[in-house]
Amino acid sequence: MFWSSAVSLLAVHASLVAGHPGGNHEHELAVRREHLQNSRSNLSHCAKSLEARGITKRSIERRVAVARSLEGEVSANVYPNQHAVDISAFASNASCALSPEEILGPYYVAGEYVREDVREHQVGVPLTLDIQFIDSSTCEPVAGKYIELWGANSTGVYGGVVAPENGNGNGDPGNLKNSWLRGVQKSDEDGVVQFRTIFPGHYIGRTNHLHVLVHPDAKPFPNGTILSTTASFVGQLYFPQELANRVEKRAPYNTNKQPVTSNSKDEFLQGDLAQGGNPIIDYKLVTNDISGGVIGWLAYGIDVEKEETVQPIHTFNAREAEETQAY
Repeated sequence: MFWSSAVSLLAVHASLVAGHPGGNHEHELAVRREHLQNSRSNLSHCAKSLEARGITKRSIERRVAVARSLEGEVSANVYPNQHAVDISAFASNASCALSPEEILGPYYVAGEYVREDVREHQVGVPLTLDIQFIDSSTCEPVAGKYIELWGANSTGVYGGVVAPENGNGNGDPGNLKNSWLRGVQKSDEDGVVQFRTIFPGHYIGRTNHLHVLVHPDAKPFPNGTILSTTASFVGQLYFPQELANRVEKRAPYNTNKQPVTSNSKDEFLQGDLAQGGNPIIDYKLVTNDISGGVIGWLAYGIDVEKEETVQPIHTFNAREAEETQAY
């Protein structure tokens, strides 16, 4: 039942997958333009309110704490002579930028685990993310909501997906079982989630990016997964080009044979920028060497009243989730 359902889902979405990432993007871009026109959220009006309530200060303190913890992990084994964390480096805040919605993309898999560390066995530059969600109407943190994150591995392959242009394509049915680089976290009182992942690799037609999704009413199942196809926000997260360039020079990223698409050539990111958006993280290296990892942060303004149905290409742990719905 599980496998047949997955195959059916793949068939339904075959045309979409065929057009992403390497095919004709015109339909996706048309949808993208509509999102940009109707769903932009500007947080600039929230800056003073967030600062007055101490939320901005706590954001800086939170990033510094993460940096110190990560530096301690790395330094103990590799870099014993690193300098103390530079607090001023974490004072920047992307919350004043527009954060328009994005299309879902064809590689969304529902039914993922609630967990902070999504790396599993995947190798790449460690990436720790601090992502905040703010109600763009009230400037209140979006607290207590389940947030999904997913992305490609260091060579541009999505786990949990069997599709002609993903990894070994249809010749790798076992990839349906993979849950790496996908996970869910519940936002805290400041509307923040943190994830430990790896810097995503590029793939044909797309620059390095990650996907995020906010569920307005999801609840975890006893098996530790979330299964919800309702979203109040769908977004993508990007990286400064100079950072991506440094990462792409390292193994295993430099073994990726897919053509590189830079930020300036990625039509989806450029659509955001053309509308005044800036969904690009602020970041700080954990150590002087990029192999020590990256800390990145970004704030999204969202419309919490909005709800839409999202269509996964595949449902991970679908059988277990169905069995636990009775609890």
